[in-house]
Amino acid sequence: MSPITKSAKKALRQTQQKRSKNLLYKNKIKKLLKRVKNLVSQKKLEEAKKLLPQIYKALDKAAKTEVIKKNTASRKKSRIVKLINKSIV
Repeated sequence: MSPITKSAKKALRQTQQKRSKNLLYKNKIKKLLKRVKNLVSQKKLEEAKKLLPQIYKALDKAAKTEVIKKNTASRKKSRIVKLINKSIV
């Protein structure tokens, strides 16, 4: 079914734009986290540490625009740092 009224058509356009932006944020976060986990498993900890600022930026931006919740961003940051620090020991 396609929208009939003018306002419904506009609402559909807006939701499509928001969805594509949200997916961009989520995919970027997923890719970065995956990269860091792979680097940690390969014992390339220095490279993993260099990716942390990018991860922080992506998570903070996603939380700011309410793609993910603030606590979710904090949790993900905490866990990724914990993973890296655990591997150093």
